[in-house]
Amino acid sequence: MNKTLTPGERTGCVRVPASKSQAHRLLICAALGTGETLICCDGISKDIKATMDCLTALGAEILLLPDGQILVKPIRAVPARADLYCGESGSTLRFLLPLAGALGANAVFHMEGRLPKRPLAPLDEQLRAHGMQIEQEDDLLLCGGQLRPGAYTLPGNVSSQYISGLLMALPLLPGDSSLTVSGQVESAAYITMTEDALSLSGIRLEKNDNRYSIPGRQRAKLPEQLQVEADYSNAAFFLSIGALSGPGMNVKGLSPDSSQGDKAVLEILERCGAELWIREDAVWIRRSELRGCKIDAAPVPDLIPVLAVVASVAKGETRIVNAARLRLKESDRLASTTQMLKALGADITELDDGLVIHGVEALTGGTVDACGDHRIAMAAAVAACACTGPVNVIGAECVQKSYPRFWEDYEQLTGGEV
Repeated sequence: MNKTLTPGERTGCVRVPASKSQAHRLLICAALGTGETLICCDGISKDIKATMDCLTALGAEILLLPDGQILVKPIRAVPARADLYCGESGSTLRFLLPLAGALGANAVFHMEGRLPKRPLAPLDEQLRAHGMQIEQEDDLLLCGGQLRPGAYTLPGNVSSQYISGLLMALPLLPGDSSLTVSGQVESAAYITMTEDALSLSGIRLEKNDNRYSIPGRQRAKLPEQLQVEADYSNAAFFLSIGALSGPGMNVKGLSPDSSQGDKAVLEILERCGAELWIREDAVWIRRSELRGCKIDAAPVPDLIPVLAVVASVAKGETRIVNAARLRLKESDRLASTTQMLKALGADITELDDGLVIHGVEALTGGTVDACGDHRIAMAAAVAACACTGPVNVIGAECVQKSYPRFWEDYEQLTGGEV
């Protein structure tokens, strides 16, 4: 599906969907629990559906009710073989791989897109060292064996999802475990989200600096009803539209107390010169004199494509650093972000681990290949707000991965589709 977008500023009010990151964690905790849980989730993306389907394959009963409500009945018995269809969801795979071992499941993970090429080391090495058998055959990951309690060690600079996956799986084991995280921790806020979900579930962890002590024989017990908070990662696109708009944007539903790492988009856009006001769960943001700045991608890798769009029309130079991990996403996001913005007339240079952007007065418009990457497609839509000519987005349907109603929300703003 292609989208042709008219150029120019947009304004309006949007309520963004539920946090994909929080939904994954609450679904898993509910499936490992002792009773039924009703989860209210505004917007079921492909990635969230993948986690629901995989938990069902492991023995949970999950019912999608009207108005985005999800009824989760926990796992009682694990089937003899479980086929887990992850789609392109890295979170689903990395969270559920150690869980399959904790449950002693014989499981086959089915992977799509770039997911088979995204790294699993050294998580898989730790799982093998503690009793699992794991073998990859093209787009299949075959695993079996019973995960054993013990001492686990992971680096903090590869993927926070590895750490989160173990934190959710190890309490199930019949004995106590420890998890030591070595070196600098990247995307630490996502680990905090996991800790929050486990705490809400009554799971006990003791954290001392970089070491977790995890008692075994624990079962989650969530409240009977939960609301998934709104997603700052997806809100970033509409907040960035506001930063490019004189009239501004009103983005609703955002918790000011959220532990989501991508909440940092507010501080970054303000540092770039946007004006914003926060009142209860609403953020009003509008353009002022935008200026370039230095952005550390390590804690906020998913924000980089859309922040690069804002930087492309900000006065002066923007340097995006510590961004090598972007090459391992749904696309090589350093390359695809560069390709997108060059196609639209930006002055951008791709580095091995970052980007250098010199702001121009306006982008020209053009044709963008989304490269099968939801965040590139949505960033291109934001870029149309800074263009003098139309923007044609090839492969626009890929937004289904994280934000199925994105185009509907986008097109109800002032402006829209040709």
